[in-house]
Amino acid sequence: MEYVVVAAVLLVVALIGGLAFLVPRRRRRDLPPVRPSSGTGAAPSTLDEPRVVSPGAAAPVVVEPGRTAPPGVPPVVVPDVPAPVAPPALDVPEPVASRMVRLRARLARSQGSLGKGLLALLARDKLDDDTWDEIEETLITADVGVAATTEIVERLRERARVLGTASAGDLRALLTEELITALEPGLDRSLAVTPKDGKPAVIMVVGVNGTGKTTTCGKIARVLVADGHTVLLGAADTFRAAAADQLTTWAGRVGASVVRGAEQADPASVAFDAVKQGIDSGVDTVLIDTAGRLQNKIGLMDELGKMKRVVSRQGPIQETLLVLDATTGQNGLAQARVFTEAVDVTGVVLTKLDSTAKGGIVIAVQRQLGIPVKLVGLGEGPDDLAPFDPTAFVEALVGLDA
Repeated sequence: MEYVVVAAVLLVVALIGGLAFLVPRRRRRDLPPVRPSSGTGAAPSTLDEPRVVSPGAAAPVVVEPGRTAPPGVPPVVVPDVPAPVAPPALDVPEPVASRMVRLRARLARSQGSLGKGLLALLARDKLDDDTWDEIEETLITADVGVAATTEIVERLRERARVLGTASAGDLRALLTEELITALEPGLDRSLAVTPKDGKPAVIMVVGVNGTGKTTTCGKIARVLVADGHTVLLGAADTFRAAAADQLTTWAGRVGASVVRGAEQADPASVAFDAVKQGIDSGVDTVLIDTAGRLQNKIGLMDELGKMKRVVSRQGPIQETLLVLDATTGQNGLAQARVFTEAVDVTGVVLTKLDSTAKGGIVIAVQRQLGIPVKLVGLGEGPDDLAPFDPTAFVEALVGLDA
């Protein structure tokens, strides 16, 4: 009986001890898990208490990029801040007056075959019939044209006979006068670039393939900007994807705007949108670049007429400039004649005149078409385009001082 009592007592003690052991373990399992400290690399919880810096501890030091903190001091690195991007600097186009001086000097230095050939003939001791025939041949070779050449030589020969002029210097002066007269210095060579009735002046640039119309448009924009005009360019050459990109580059250099359409878009639509935006933005001049076309392609020539009619719904086109390559000679004259039938050409831009062997095309164009040469180009530089001055051109050609 005593054994039973002892066993019961031991059992009760064991049960009480087991319960005392199990209750604390259950409480510990119910507690929330311990969050890792910030030192383990995990992100701190929003419930974490703020870190307290003990008195006497070193304060963090702000360290700029490229420098090191003092030993034992925790650095706070300031990240690099990108510098603001400055807008691209715009070109300052060369003033028109200085262009004229530079182009004249270039002509005088080149002394093309036209000027050299004529001066060599006029410097002969005796001007006989054979010499006058050679003078006539030189002018015809320079694409002055047969009718114009005959008139110039006959007038020069008569004046030399009447005045009894014999020296090469006097003959050179007479030749200069005759060539200037043939270039009709009284023609209006100014560009219509002034807005009228609140609408910008519209200039359409046309020509055959390869004459440099897009480049010429960019250079004309520079001339206008140099004179204080605001310009918008219309990329109506939608058949050549590079044309719109090229025009955009030219415009960006001087701060001009560009209106362009999708590739193969209707050129007349692009030109219409360009003029409309020019009216809305209040610019002075809208320049429309057109696709190059051969003069014997009737469909493409008719397209120019359509473009002019569409654009004219918003206002008249003040200028239609025909770009001619001076080295093409009489072929360029044939091109000009066809273009004048399709659109009302008001002026000629003569490029590549640095090769003055064919400079006589200036005279031929004006005499046969009655269209003045308004601009000339003498190089590949962005400012190698200037208004055409007949007197400066001829005097530089024959080597006279200004």
